Amino acid sequence: MAYRNGNYTAFFVAEPFSAGALGAHATKDFCYYNMLRMWKGADSSFPFNDSHDKTYNVRDNSNWDLTLKPRLRERLNNSKNVILFLSSNTVNSRALREEIDYGINYQGLPIIVIYPEYATKESLLTNGSLKSAVKNLWDGLPALRDSMIKVPTLHIPLDKNLIEQSLRNENFMIATKTAPKIFPYTP
Repeated sequence: MAYRNGNYTAFFVAEPFSAGALGAHATKDFCYYNMLRMWKGADSSFPFNDSHDKTYNVRDNSNWDLTLKPRLRERLNNSKNVILFLSSNTVNSRALREEIDYGINYQGLPIIVIYPEYATKESLLTNGSLKSAVKNLWDGLPALRDSMIKVPTLHIPLDKNLIEQSLRNENFMIATKTAPKIFPYTP
């Protein structure tokens, strides 16, 4: 059995992958992923353990079936949860569909959904429930919308302290996860 201590980060990168010098770096969701890496680099106690660093890198023009898809699955197999950046910029790409479907439906990984366009936990809510505008983002990623009820799914704004608390929360780790449910962040 794999040692599942990684945080698998799922984010949109345009397809076909750009062969230009910026490649994925030109995609907003990828920039949010790099922000997590930056926080970890600046503070080794920040609880982000990047599953993408656990296998060798692949080129953006690698073959989907022979290289990219197996590498995504290998990384998910070694992860304790999935961190998903979901925004109005997120597109239902083949890679995101695979990451979410395999992560939830085959691995049972808890999901921490981070909404970059929201800065506070209160901004995600109306009367204690997730806003319609937040829920509407789920329609752009049907694999998430249709499967997230199978695993604990935490919804949080882009706030470093809340992200840190969420990454430390054992209810959203594979070995100690809570019952499947959609959770808005509460301290």
